[in-house]
Amino acid sequence: MKPSFVRYRGRFAPSPTGPLHAGSLVAALASWLDARAHQGTWLVRMEDVDTPRCSESAAQTLLVQLAACGLTSDEPVQWQSARSALYESALQSLLHSGAVYACRCSRTDIARVLMAQGFAAERHRDLPYPGTCRSLHLAFQPGMSIRLRTSIGRVDWHDRRLGPQQQNVASSVGDFVLKRSDGLWAYQLAVVVDDAAQGITHVVRGEDLADNTPRQILLQQALGLPALIYMHTPLVMAADGQKLSKQNGAQAADTSSPAKALQVLQAAASALGLQTPAQENGAQTLAVWVNEWRARLA
Repeated sequence: MKPSFVRYRGRFAPSPTGPLHAGSLVAALASWLDARAHQGTWLVRMEDVDTPRCSESAAQTLLVQLAACGLTSDEPVQWQSARSALYESALQSLLHSGAVYACRCSRTDIARVLMAQGFAAERHRDLPYPGTCRSLHLAFQPGMSIRLRTSIGRVDWHDRRLGPQQQNVASSVGDFVLKRSDGLWAYQLAVVVDDAAQGITHVVRGEDLADNTPRQILLQQALGLPALIYMHTPLVMAADGQKLSKQNGAQAADTSSPAKALQVLQAAASALGLQTPAQENGAQTLAVWVNEWRARLA
């Protein structure tokens, strides 16, 4: 399905588990620049569906940091934790169509089955689900997860930066979770439902999330939702060669003064390959970068 759009609507959707750091600022700046270059709308959405890991204070810190950089949402900020009714409605639709099923497998159960099959686990990669509960027709009970049937194996899609992409979701991921066994909504369902509800047309985010795209495409199709246009930005790497993240101790972006905010913005722009040096102030700098980004689209 070829995506189409009447007016560009993009978003930056951080998880409020800590402050904005150099890596997340690259994604924020790229998504903002892309929206402005398309003369579109840019939204901020707090992906706080994983409530045990997220906090109100972290979310407010993120918003303050973004504002200090001149990156403010064009519409009121949305919070996933307040949108459970939307996710439940989507899940009920999938239940009605038979696209999902109950699963009682724990991570240990999955690892045990895969080990018996000779599967070699890879670092930083979730284990593919072997389909243990797929045909059991279990009644939904508390403590069970809910999974989407991956009836389509290979998904082909195009990334504006990475080019043609493909993944066999059936073998790489398997049937994936939409609602966790602890009752929390899974990221894949929440992001797909929210993007559709907010009319998002373009997704610009870090390259580490590219692996999620095929699952989200399958879920969009299962729910009858529009296809989106994707671009995944370069990652900022830590000194040990790993992706810079909150988990490996990434320092908060220092936006405590206009000069410091401009400095971290310049670093983010450099990571995106923008050549124009910072101007006298942040607003002027952002305007120049928008023009440079727009030139790339021509």
